Amino acid sequence: MIETDLSSLGWTSHFARQIDAAESLSPARVAEVQRSHLTVLPGSLRLQAPEGTGRFAVGDWLLHDGERAFRRLDPLTEIARKGAGEGAEKQLIVANVDTLGIVTSCNADFSPARLERYLAVAMTAGSPPLVILTKADQAEDPEGYLREARRLSPLVTAITLNATDPEEVARLHPWCGSGRTLALVGSSGVGKTTIQNALTGVEAATQAIREDDARGRHTTTARSLRLTLAGGCLIDTPGMRELGMLEAAEGISAVFADIEELGAGCRFRDCAHEAEPGCAVQAAIAAGELDANRLERYRKLEREDRLHTESLHEKHARSRAWAKATLNGSARSRWKRRGPEED
Repeated sequence: MIETDLSSLGWTSHFARQIDAAESLSPARVAEVQRSHLTVLPGSLRLQAPEGTGRFAVGDWLLHDGERAFRRLDPLTEIARKGAGEGAEKQLIVANVDTLGIVTSCNADFSPARLERYLAVAMTAGSPPLVILTKADQAEDPEGYLREARRLSPLVTAITLNATDPEEVARLHPWCGSGRTLALVGSSGVGKTTIQNALTGVEAATQAIREDDARGRHTTTARSLRLTLAGGCLIDTPGMRELGMLEAAEGISAVFADIEELGAGCRFRDCAHEAEPGCAVQAAIAAGELDANRLERYRKLEREDRLHTESLHEKHARSRAWAKATLNGSARSRWKRRGPEED
């Protein structure tokens, strides 16, 4: 059994400052979020949430009385996405993550477009990304995958490893040592659960990937926070079919800084980088300095983020207008019932 205290779980002065000196409630970190309850550490307590568990995310810090969760402490980082399906609801994935480990395989699962999505989300949240390339032992040219991952952004740290080799997985210990939290995201079947088993010493069921098409499934169905043998925390997430951009403009700009820097040299400030004269971006493509596919991926993420973000802001504006109208309507009704002479 791994012994732990608040500091090894990631407790810092950022959270301590949010608690009054006379506070009688205790702090804890959310390890699992279920519809009916929260599981928190230390102690693996099961807490009821009178206002619902939906406002909490795995990795959150909260205050409780041993039975009920009362207050969510403001997080250091939040990794979020557009909720699945139609609409523009914001869905929290995990909170208070020091490093976002983006797991992919050195095979057909490797997708620059998917990696750029995860990178944009990580950089928007302020959680440095770590690209973890698994199945390196089965690839003819693992270094080629490594170069391609690093080429996506100078801010990327990328490593290759064999997830089934505990000694290689131990290279991840610096990112999940005492007081640090590493979250793993990526497609199903790329080795996240195998890595979790090695880092935590606790066996979770896995299911092998199908090598003919590089697709696979594993049994992780809900996000969970576990203690690591290195003394910190690991959050494993289920494979997400959708990772919609929402309020991610800052992260997109960081991932595609090369394109934005080129764009600053265009003749026109509002250049769309299509057929305008003096377009520095198109000139770079013509010179072989920029991949045209990368420009298209940049445009796609920008359009998606702008559409979803505008939709979310419009929805919030409608909600505020409706609340104001309802409040004014209630006031008028009370005035009519009481009559002006009672004021």
